[in-house]
Amino acid sequence: MGFLSNLFKKTDYKSLVENGAIILDVRSKSEFASGHIEGSLNIPLDQIDGQISSLKKSGKPVITCCASGIRSGVAKGNLKSKGIEAYNGGGWQSLKSKIS
Repeated sequence: MGFLSNLFKKTDYKSLVENGAIILDVRSKSEFASGHIEGSLNIPLDQIDGQISSLKKSGKPVITCCASGIRSGVAKGNLKSKGIEAYNGGGWQSLKSKIS
């Protein structure tokens, strides 16, 4: 039962943010400029590899977001493979409602 409960466990994004998690918006600069979560960091998906060391250095968990959740899912996998605690927050507007 432990495996199944972990499989369906919901991530508490609000608590993660309250405890210092970084919200990483992986959309393009122009998408980010058209609207984003206040305080979020914008690093487009194709530029994340160049920022891995600074994200690792922060020692904080990272919540990725984008427009729909697809790019943020890719980013989460990339970050996790580099040893960073990462969560896919999905679309930025949905994530915004989860942390408000």
